[in-house]
Amino acid sequence: METVQKKLWGGRFEQSVTPAVEKFSESVSFDRKLYKHDIQGSRAHATMLAQQGLISMEDMENIISGLNEIERRIESGEFLWRTDREDVHMNIEAELIDLVGDPAKKLHTARSRNDQVATDVRLWCRDSMDKIIHKIMDFQVALIKLADSYKDLIIPGYTHLQRAQPLLLPHLLLAYVEQLERDIGRLKDCQQRMNYCPLGSCALAGTGLPIDRFATASALGFIEPLRNSVDAVSDRDFLLEFLSVNSILAVHLSRIAEEWVLWASEEFGFLTPSDAVSTGSSIMPQKKNPDPMELVRGKSARVIGNLTTLLVLCKGLPHAYNRDLQEDKEPLFDSTETVIAMLEVSTEFAYNISFNEERIAKSLTAGHLDATTMADYLVYKGVPFRTSHEIVGKSVALALSKGCQLSELSIAELRSVNPAFDEDVYKYLGVQNAVGWFRSFGSTGKACVMEELRLWKDKVVRR
Repeated sequence: METVQKKLWGGRFEQSVTPAVEKFSESVSFDRKLYKHDIQGSRAHATMLAQQGLISMEDMENIISGLNEIERRIESGEFLWRTDREDVHMNIEAELIDLVGDPAKKLHTARSRNDQVATDVRLWCRDSMDKIIHKIMDFQVALIKLADSYKDLIIPGYTHLQRAQPLLLPHLLLAYVEQLERDIGRLKDCQQRMNYCPLGSCALAGTGLPIDRFATASALGFIEPLRNSVDAVSDRDFLLEFLSVNSILAVHLSRIAEEWVLWASEEFGFLTPSDAVSTGSSIMPQKKNPDPMELVRGKSARVIGNLTTLLVLCKGLPHAYNRDLQEDKEPLFDSTETVIAMLEVSTEFAYNISFNEERIAKSLTAGHLDATTMADYLVYKGVPFRTSHEIVGKSVALALSKGCQLSELSIAELRSVNPAFDEDVYKYLGVQNAVGWFRSFGSTGKACVMEELRLWKDKVVRR
């Protein structure tokens, strides 16, 4: 049983809070995740206090020794987290006082839980962003390997979910890689903007004691201290930005998941997941479902919801710190953990799928995917594009009426639509020929796609 103790902040209070308030107010059940960063910040703070002569070197050594022991106990499972100590900070500080006595009571000099938690969360976010970046890179590698395995596979490309033009499969897979690279860029930008230190801002106004905020900022790997103490303890922009980046990433993963779920259906049949990443039905024995990617699609809603929660949480808060901000932790932790899990399972799925080349090849005959290339042919012949667009539209109508491909129309039939057609038009028709004519930078032409794939393979090696 826990023994309820007097609060470390309870000097002016004559009564304890009620059990209902105690239960409602505690955050240690979830903010204990910050223990490592809380201890890291306390080590840096104790060192700075000693360097500034605010505590003795002996007190500093006792404090750091005690913090090290607490960290060991937490990681070994020996540490008792107590709800009557409210949060991760008070649990660690109270335990430190129990361990080393009076020297530990000096640790909170020139520090408040307001700047302490803001520092802990920034440190936690910085490390979490690194984890997410590495998980994104893992997924990119899986996609690049998949693209490399199907260099020559032509697929139907879609707009409005209607057949549009032929694409090389690597071109589509590398589109995913490009999107994910922007997610990495956004995370790094966010990481840079949030890498400033609140520690030493205290409750909101700073302190009259001769502390060195630049020393603690440097010790913790921050660029420098935040300039304004009110902003330092009340700002949660960095969390809004982080959860926004996570939401964009989750949307990218959801779009990939949606595409792969569609492609795994009998209607498409373009993709087959292995049994290792599929599930069955409890009633229909024939079913093989791509459930992991359906869950990726579904969990994106949680990540977006976490951002919405935090936006609403912050929108009405006056400066500086308010207890409402205790509620930023759970959406932050859930968003981060969910995105990491989504990336891990997407990577696993990518390593366990194959593309059905025969089924895809059969699908290429529908939709007149070479129509735009036929229009380009007429442009080469000097026909204005708008006119060539109309001519090809009439040619498609003719092919539809005859139940054939554009390439199967005779030259006489094509000339009946417009005399600009010549025998060389057939070099542009059919998906193989059509893909061969793409040459603009960034297009689905074989040379362009292979160069992009080469660049990505080189980049992966450099990483």
